[in-house]
Amino acid sequence: MPPIYPFTAVVGQERMKRALVLNAVAPRIGGVLIRGERGTAKSTAARALAALLPDVQVVVECRFSCDPERPTTWCTECRERVAHEDPLPVMKQPTPFINLPVSATEDRVVGTLDIEKAIQKGERQFEPGVLAAANRGLLYIDEVNLLDDHVVDLLLDSAAMSMNIVEREGISFSHPSRFILVGTMNPEEGDLRPQLLDRFALSVEILGLRDARDRVLIMERNLGFEADPDGFREEWLGKEGDLSHQIEAARQILDQVTYTQRDLLSIAALTASLNVDGHRADLVILKTARAHAAFEGRTSINDRDIALAAELALPHRIKRGPFQQAEITMDDLQEKIEQLQGGSTTGEPEPVPGETESVEKKKV
Repeated sequence: MPPIYPFTAVVGQERMKRALVLNAVAPRIGGVLIRGERGTAKSTAARALAALLPDVQVVVECRFSCDPERPTTWCTECRERVAHEDPLPVMKQPTPFINLPVSATEDRVVGTLDIEKAIQKGERQFEPGVLAAANRGLLYIDEVNLLDDHVVDLLLDSAAMSMNIVEREGISFSHPSRFILVGTMNPEEGDLRPQLLDRFALSVEILGLRDARDRVLIMERNLGFEADPDGFREEWLGKEGDLSHQIEAARQILDQVTYTQRDLLSIAALTASLNVDGHRADLVILKTARAHAAFEGRTSINDRDIALAAELALPHRIKRGPFQQAEITMDDLQEKIEQLQGGSTTGEPEPVPGETESVEKKKV
């Protein structure tokens, strides 16, 4: 396997990297859509993220990399093995990175059942698809806007359900389908339908860096990587390892992250004031805020977590309102939250840990 460019060596694009890392902490967030110009490190960052993720523990000889610690998510084959009292040995393997081609068909994505064998021999034969290979890994779709809408819908449904169920002629097979969904696209080549756009939990729009020093740094790092990939990765192993450990630690405390009634009211008031359609954005903001708190080692969310989450969850969902013609920044959103809380009569919130260092102001 050729060396992969280090995630921590990507220059700038902090908002994109934050969205990817938070999805790594909490895949249940629902994925991220990265929209931007050509040559802005979209695919580089996605591949690099998968390379630094911690190894996952899987059931040996399971075609779907089932998690031995989560019996409720096991595939049909693992359930049958346990029913026959067969032991389920475990092993660790690297987090898979699966690249979905634009030409992928429905059967290639979800897998196929051999109906003929089932009828003639009474055997259930399932041929795994992309969703099986991507389970507990990262599924990357380049030029997602060029993929068939029906296939995109299947992928988003599976990501939301965390399960792939294939049924043909009364025969059913299911397996877990939990993955980090990353889609990239160039808006110049066409956009996604609004219904599909909304299904991506987070969205980031990126541009090429305009600062000359940053552009020089990009050239220097890329030339260094091309000249000696292994040596270049060796230089960044320390930072890569630190980020990997931070993601793993955040996963361990994610379920312990709490929120108050005031936090929920802040999220609801924010989305309502911006005329956001539906309720998916509210849930995404809460999940993302909890992931950010866990990533910073805290077990309760604060207004800053909510603002950072909203910065990633709202840009592709706002149609009207005060930010219709303006770029949304984290500071804009945090000010909006404080204004809404100032007019609330719900009383004082429970105390939360103090905020950490301030985040750079980044624009969509």
